[in-house]
Amino acid sequence: MNINPEILSQIKGLELKAKKIIEGFIAGLHKSPYHGFSVEFAEHRPYNTGDDFKHIDWKVYAKKERFYVKQYEEETNLRCFLVLDTSSSMYFKHKAQWTKLEYSAYLAAAMAYLMQGQRDAVGFASFADTLRTILPAKGTRRHLRRIFLEIEPYLTINKGDFTASAAALHELAERIHQRSLVVIFTDLFENIETHDALISALKHLRHRKHEIILFNITEHYTELNLNLEHERYLLEDLESGEQLEISPAQIAQDYRAKVTMYLQRFKQACNEFQIDFESVSTEQPFSEALIHYLKKRSRLG
Repeated sequence: MNINPEILSQIKGLELKAKKIIEGFIAGLHKSPYHGFSVEFAEHRPYNTGDDFKHIDWKVYAKKERFYVKQYEEETNLRCFLVLDTSSSMYFKHKAQWTKLEYSAYLAAAMAYLMQGQRDAVGFASFADTLRTILPAKGTRRHLRRIFLEIEPYLTINKGDFTASAAALHELAERIHQRSLVVIFTDLFENIETHDALISALKHLRHRKHEIILFNITEHYTELNLNLEHERYLLEDLESGEQLEISPAQIAQDYRAKVTMYLQRFKQACNEFQIDFESVSTEQPFSEALIHYLKKRSRLG
């Protein structure tokens, strides 16, 4: 299920918007082949030897004749960091309803809401030319609201900075001290010379024993396929301001071949180091990316 931008814009507050996305996602999940995924918001867990009796929920016992312990906000199952690329290229949109940054921000907020409901600890980081923000991973409702406050401005800011993903991710690897799931939202748009450095930074995160999902967020129709309506365009680099006049019909075939080759190379590097690489279009429903997350989450237990 995709969320209409007009409906989402009428909802006040990112927390309620994230809740709306997840409610729609769960409703659709029950009708899909993926209905077996566990997305229930945990309030109890089975009693284990050594648990304090004072935390047993006796009302549940009366109904089920089994011991269940109330789960509190500090009890978490998994640590996760949501990492958002906020550089200027993320502000692009042409055919899609969302800019890449808007799409990523809503997706990250929805994942944070889902994770906290499953008693996972959620942290947040953002980067452009440097690592801008890093919030620790916690499982409390108060902390979730703090993450929403960090994400929300990116829905209205209309210009970012240059990208320096490698340096930011190297710093992130040094600053996350406990093994975590790191979910990165980026368009991978930066100078081709820096791609090896970016792969090195991802390897650094893996060396620190982190699991990684890299969501490559682009507008597939335009950015990957160069489907443009007019004969000539004047393109402007959102980061450098450099302009280039093009004729899409003349360069489309070569452009697509080079984009495909680059993405295949990057994906192969990710596969080599057990990094989940998912190509996501801003034209797709949020549910498709959330399914990718759930698949990874189910493998981690």
